[in-house]
Amino acid sequence: MTQLIFLGSGSAFTVGADNFQSNLLLINSQNQKLLIDCGTDIRLSLHAAGFSHRDITDIYISHLHSDHSGGLEYIGFATKFDPSCASPNLYISEDLAGDLWEKTLAGGMASIEGSIAQLSTFFQVCPVPLEQSFQWSDIEFKPVRVKHIHNGQFTVPSYGLFFKLGQTKIFFTSDIQFALECVWDLYEQADLIFQDTETAKYPSKVHAHYQDLCQLPAEIKRKMWLYHYQPGVLPNAIADGFQGFVKRGQVFDFSQDSLQIL
Repeated sequence: MTQLIFLGSGSAFTVGADNFQSNLLLINSQNQKLLIDCGTDIRLSLHAAGFSHRDITDIYISHLHSDHSGGLEYIGFATKFDPSCASPNLYISEDLAGDLWEKTLAGGMASIEGSIAQLSTFFQVCPVPLEQSFQWSDIEFKPVRVKHIHNGQFTVPSYGLFFKLGQTKIFFTSDIQFALECVWDLYEQADLIFQDTETAKYPSKVHAHYQDLCQLPAEIKRKMWLYHYQPGVLPNAIADGFQGFVKRGQVFDFSQDSLQIL
């Protein structure tokens, strides 16, 4: 069994039990589990899918926004103070690791009874050197630096993932602007694309918007499942040439010769 489960497929501001933030769980044939992003509602989305903090032994963080990293406080505390748990392995690009602790987590996690904590107090930190891959199980993951936000002084990056499950080459964009120069080669190489897709009436300009994605060539759209969208009525993605919008709890099963979508 090799399955990719969307614990949620919504945007940062998704509310209610119909959907959760876009965090994924990859389960390999040995039943090992890699959590891809860990947002603030992770305890709820894990529970809804039948999992808990005890299932999380490995985590990848794409960037520092709270819908992708804010749940690390819950996972860190829950696993540290649960005697049945070991510290999860935490994979993150080396240029983000310091800010993850100092600017995102330290305010709530640095002080514990009797000592001053560090990121390594809660996690086995595995910084990924720039432009290098990391190995989890027998799968090689290549982090892909993509354009998410420019704050007027510098680009705040997000790191998508390019990897292969069985014979299927997968590009998970993470949060990304509509910037074809960053990703066109990966669009062409991939067999399956999980694409950050904004559906809001007023585009934020920091996510690829559905209207822009509709202009892509048909051969690229045919590979795309759309996720990280806003609540509300969605466009007819299938009619527009995409595979569709990912639903909360949807499972992509790579165990067989061909992809099964459950």
